[in-house]
Amino acid sequence: MVLETEVAIVGAGAAGLSLAHRLSRPVPGTRTPSVVLVDAPPGPMRPPRRTWCFWEAGTGRFDAALTTAWRHLRVRPPSGAAVEGDIAPLRYKMIRSDDFEHLVAHDLAASRAVRRLEATVGAVEDVRGGAHVHLRDADGRPGVLRARWVFDSRPPGSLPAARTTLLQHFHGWFVRTARPVFDPRTAELMDFRTPQPAEGLSFGYLLPVSRREALVEYTEFSPRLLSAGDYGTAVRQYAEEVLRLGELQVLSTETGVIPMTDAPMPRQVGASVFRIGAAGGATRPSTGYTFAGIQRQTGAVAAALRRGRRPVPPPAHSARSRAMDAVLLRALDSGRADGPALFSHLFARVPMRDLLLFLDGRTRLHEDLAVGLRTPVGPMLRSALELPRLPRRPFDQDP
Repeated sequence: MVLETEVAIVGAGAAGLSLAHRLSRPVPGTRTPSVVLVDAPPGPMRPPRRTWCFWEAGTGRFDAALTTAWRHLRVRPPSGAAVEGDIAPLRYKMIRSDDFEHLVAHDLAASRAVRRLEATVGAVEDVRGGAHVHLRDADGRPGVLRARWVFDSRPPGSLPAARTTLLQHFHGWFVRTARPVFDPRTAELMDFRTPQPAEGLSFGYLLPVSRREALVEYTEFSPRLLSAGDYGTAVRQYAEEVLRLGELQVLSTETGVIPMTDAPMPRQVGASVFRIGAAGGATRPSTGYTFAGIQRQTGAVAAALRRGRRPVPPPAHSARSRAMDAVLLRALDSGRADGPALFSHLFARVPMRDLLLFLDGRTRLHEDLAVGLRTPVGPMLRSALELPRLPRRPFDQDP
């Protein structure tokens, strides 16, 4: 089997589907390249079900697939009064991967430009004038997909060497309670009333969909993962002892691990081969949010392809944002900064809308400095001065 296309997209997760969606319809005044989207067969190579959150003002391209959205957010420190804020005109939006995939699949089915192919991808090889994607179809037969450009969204086999790498790891329950206990108008971003680990920090995350349904999640920023049993215990403790939800039904669960690293993530790995999504640096290192970075990155790639330009994915986050994130990660990993106190203080001193714009990299230098001055300046300064002397080392997840 030999196929040819102008653009090959490897992987049908958030990044692969977003790029295919942007290329699925003609845009007046530009050309529409041919696209083959290669999706893994059902099984362990497919991305697990996920929930993605992001914030934006007004109507977005994926609003039809949203579970819900909030304009009011809350952060709870380990003790004392909660911090609340209205983020208008922004909305904090929640989209589940199944709904996102359904929306994109509907639009791709009507496209003449995009073809979907179910296959297992092996090597991606640079060749003169393009690249070859070596694959096997659902029946195990080998084949080659010849493309001018290849965009690979699969997770890398290992993380690049970094000065600091933490893991954002989480386990969540979608629950339905016996009584109406949630406020569907308010999302809780960080609830630090959870027991804190010996290394790093933990918090609860609560996204109410209705008075009786919500996503209840336990999250850690730390260098080591927990056992499956420990995650379940942590979520149950948060639901029962902190939130006091009472009788509930677990409708579904989700688990994930997001690297928070200052490692440079290569976006070009061959003359015609690029990485997009988390593999291409779309994740914001200090927060783990990825969906908005994917949209910026794939939007720029699609625009370049339509105009016949070399489609190198741009950085999803500015050099200044990545430098600030490196300092924060080092301060947290070294123990110099108390994570719950730092984040609670930031949300208390900076309006939530402004802080979300900062976290999305949409603030100017003087605004970034104003946020920085509301962090513990001493530990941050020590961490910043230390970073240039630190070697980059491979991440070792074993204890």
